[in-house]
Amino acid sequence: MNKVQAFTTPSGEEMVILPRAEYERMVEELEDIHDAALAEEILARIRSGEEEVFPAELVYRLLDGDENPVHVMRTYRGLTTAALAKKAGISRPYLTMIESGRRTGTADVMKRLAKALAIDMELLIPTP
Repeated sequence: MNKVQAFTTPSGEEMVILPRAEYERMVEELEDIHDAALAEEILARIRSGEEEVFPAELVYRLLDGDENPVHVMRTYRGLTTAALAKKAGISRPYLTMIESGRRTGTADVMKRLAKALAIDMELLIPTP
């Protein structure tokens, strides 16, 4: 560790002066500790079932943009169009039109689909 200089201000506050490299090392170490704590919080939510982990293949399908996200998530959940439509309280033809891109679901409908799929609504927004 480098030489740290300490002094007391006229008002009695204790201060230190340290080399920039030492300061940057300390900041980086604190950031690592913070990142590790956040990672542990996320892992705890995953272990408790509060947070869901999706397989990479599913994420790539969503990001690729070739398929409608509602269709991707419906098939991932193993639901038929009839089952998802019933859970979301919409008609099967309307769901089919949303999945095919012929219709855009209203915000309310997309919210109900997200709830029926047990996901955040943001996952149902198509990528450009």
